[in-house]
Amino acid sequence: MPFIARKEALEKLHVTVEEGKAVLGCGAGSGISAKFAERGGADLIIIYNSGRYRMAGRGSLAGLLPYGDANQIVMEMANEVLPIVQSTPVLAGVCGTDPFRQMPVFLRQLKEMGFDGVQNFPTVGLIDGVFRQNLEETGMGFDLEVEMIRQAHELDLLTCPYVFDETQAMAMTQAGADVLVAHMGLTTKGSIGAETALTLEKSAERIQSIHDAARKVNPSILILCHGGPIAEPSDVEEIFHLTNGIAGFFGASSIERLATEVAIQSQVEQFKGLAREIKT
Repeated sequence: MPFIARKEALEKLHVTVEEGKAVLGCGAGSGISAKFAERGGADLIIIYNSGRYRMAGRGSLAGLLPYGDANQIVMEMANEVLPIVQSTPVLAGVCGTDPFRQMPVFLRQLKEMGFDGVQNFPTVGLIDGVFRQNLEETGMGFDLEVEMIRQAHELDLLTCPYVFDETQAMAMTQAGADVLVAHMGLTTKGSIGAETALTLEKSAERIQSIHDAARKVNPSILILCHGGPIAEPSDVEEIFHLTNGIAGFFGASSIERLATEVAIQSQVEQFKGLAREIKT
């Protein structure tokens, strides 16, 4: 697909918002996911290592564990996804804490491959407790993800990072983020969805706080919601009802895992339900 300039991509997103429509970002773990997300009207397509694990039947948090080189997996997935997407900006999920890459060089490589922007994934924002504290203390903290977004912005890439609280929202906005994705945790529902999550009401409060903090830095930044109990279209609709100014939704498990689980099982059940005529 042709490279889409950051300015052009942003203008289209803002037009969508001005028309009263929701911006929709879709995670794609395979070429067929990207192909039909685009046909369905996706505004953004994002590929990152969890997509591969998710479409292999594993939980999305596999992307945070040492099962593979996250940044290398994204480059491999690019060969499957980039050629099939026609006109939708495609973002790369970048592990900003990767100690084995010179990040400015890697970001330029992604841009040359045809990626239009980046998102911070895997992200240490999903990690808490003593382990998270130790990551921060040993030079593998969230600040590296902020710096990655800053460098991507300087390369004129569209930047759409995950954030988990108001402080991170302000830091990412100051770094030049174009779109913030307020992350409410691992998506619930389906066969391997999380069971521990915030309520929709609590999620709405947190999302609004993230929105308000970011808008103090950049009044034109777009805020999307994602994760936790926000799994189905009706959940997103409820978030829109409970908040003010949220521009849309980013779905990964919601877009491809939940849809795939239902569609394949239903199709198989229909085939298995066919009655054979026994001829004598």
